[in-house]
Amino acid sequence: MRSDWDVLPEAVTAKIAELMAGRYGVAPAPDGDHAEIAATVTGPDGKVFVKAASSDPGVRSLRYELAANEAVAKVLRYPPAIRWSYEADGWLVVGTEHLDGAHPDLSPGSPDLGLLAQALHELQGTPAPDGSWYGANGRLGFFHPAMDGETLVHSDLNPANLLVTADGLRIVDWAYTTRAAPWVELALLVQWLIGGGHTAAQAESWLAQFPTWPADREALDEFASRNAAKWAGKARQRTERWVHDLGTWTGAWAVYRRRVS
Repeated sequence: MRSDWDVLPEAVTAKIAELMAGRYGVAPAPDGDHAEIAATVTGPDGKVFVKAASSDPGVRSLRYELAANEAVAKVLRYPPAIRWSYEADGWLVVGTEHLDGAHPDLSPGSPDLGLLAQALHELQGTPAPDGSWYGANGRLGFFHPAMDGETLVHSDLNPANLLVTADGLRIVDWAYTTRAAPWVELALLVQWLIGGGHTAAQAESWLAQFPTWPADREALDEFASRNAAKWAGKARQRTERWVHDLGTWTGAWAVYRRRVS
């Protein structure tokens, strides 16, 4: 649950002021709800994106994201650079490079799909860095043996986590970095391609450009079915629009997989 900036204790904000050269302004992040605090902080020397957490689950998640971001940045150019991190008065605070850019258009024929494809080709060929990361089952809550692997999987490439900048596509929010088979990343993209206007058939056709798109059709069928069941269950219990959208999009893919299989 996102909190307002004014819940931060004075020890935290004083340190931010010091790091931002004495004064700063705050603009809350418009998207996402993983971090308790997420905001763009602007000071005399420019902008920093700040996340902060104080609850046990929030601190664990942010600490995991910090470790993942630092590890991935050593081998790929996509994550934002870590500017600083510290702990004060029970809060973990992380400041990263602020990225200016628009979220990509994932509709059929969009030129932004080419940028996404380039990033995916790099991700698909990158082993997971050393560290203790989620496995496929721990990340998704369901498993098939074909999902197991040693590849770096971001696992949440929704448009809100992608930014088209002057330097190309960048990827934020590495809080769910996962070690798995490379096709898991592609399978998790189907829902976002459908959300962008693709049919399930069009989404699969676009993903077929990647050599890792699975030849194991049974594994793909089970993935689509289990993912749809998970989001259908969430949609029955929650009211957020994005949860119901995912229930619809994953359900459309599961129906298509049953039809073609």
